[in-house]
Amino acid sequence: MCIFVHYKQKIMESLIILGVIGAPQIILIVIAILLLFGGKKIPELMRGLGSGIKEFKDASKDDDEKSNDKIQE
Repeated sequence: MCIFVHYKQKIMESLIILGVIGAPQIILIVIAILLLFGGKKIPELMRGLGSGIKEFKDASKDDDEKSNDKIQE
C-alpha cells in the first residue's frame, strides 16, 4: 500500500510539472510542425501515420482472434 501511495504521488508531481496542454500549446505545436515539415509534406506524414495505425489494429485483431481460438480448443 505504501509503495502505491508513493508511486501515485510521483505521478501527480510529474503531471503538475508538465501542466495541462491547452489551446495555446497546441497552436505552438502545429506551428512548429508546419515550420519543420512544410505544408506539402504533412499530408504524406498523416497518410503514413494512418496506415501505421491501421496495420497495428489489424495485427492486434489477428492476435485476439488467435488467442480466442486457442481458448476455445
